Amino acid sequence: MKTLLKAAAMLVALASFSGLAQAKSFRTVVIDPGHGGHDKGGQWGLVYEKHLALDTSARLENELKRRGYRTVMTRRSDYFISLPERVRITQRYSNAIFVSVHYNYTWKQDVSGLETFYHNGQSQPLAQFIQEGMLRKVRAVNRGAKFARFYVIRNNTCPAVLVECGFVSNASERARMKSAWFRQSLAVGIADGIDRFRRF
Repeated sequence: MKTLLKAAAMLVALASFSGLAQAKSFRTVVIDPGHGGHDKGGQWGLVYEKHLALDTSARLENELKRRGYRTVMTRRSDYFISLPERVRITQRYSNAIFVSVHYNYTWKQDVSGLETFYHNGQSQPLAQFIQEGMLRKVRAVNRGAKFARFYVIRNNTCPAVLVECGFVSNASERARMKSAWFRQSLAVGIADGIDRFRRF
């Protein structure tokens, strides 16, 4: 029985390694700007998450194209797209990873920082590398790479992460995210993390 259990465990480990190796052969990055249209996301005054996410995603796309990646955007302007449709777009590509870009919000206005979410083992290194990449570009509280069950990362079969680029509800962080420099730095940091995942 012990021998059978060891053999089964080895097969699971090999399958996991094989899946990760296959995932890292990707050449397409699906970029998912969070929210859109009537879904504004987090907001404070006239600062809307949906606008910040779209701008940061466009900057990320430009950076990735410059590095030779093929990119797909789930939306390119301010319109609503459902969570299932975001996943369906990704599933059209067999050699892709998925990066959903968001900005955070909480009623606790002193909370700040960056965090990146994953749902499974093949996505965890991608989340960690993106988190580290962003923090190399901007000074911010490190809220870590964390497990979560968000729809778009739970239902994607490819490596999939959801990035939170700061809190709209925090006055200091909100002032920074209104700056093009800050959004560009985050985009470059995310791209750096994707590069590290590709080489991992």
